[in-house]
Amino acid sequence: MERNLRKERIGVVVSDKMDKTIVVAVERKVKHPKYGKFVKKTSKFFAHDEKQDSHPGDTVRIMETRPLSKNKCWRVVEILERAK
Repeated sequence: MERNLRKERIGVVVSDKMDKTIVVAVERKVKHPKYGKFVKKTSKFFAHDEKQDSHPGDTVRIMETRPLSKNKCWRVVEILERAK
């Protein structure tokens, strides 16, 4: 049986204060319905980080997964760029 495609997002780690959990901010540009200007919208995702090797400022790729806790249903796939 084939699994459905899982959503993937690329974002910046905002917090790593929790145990094996990071908060990832994903930014997108949305066109304003009336004025037509593109506005930046940010969504925050709680992601599971098993090895605890990502830190604030890192750019990471996260993938949707089964619910791991009340508000954690994403996991870290890879760290694309380390913070300076």
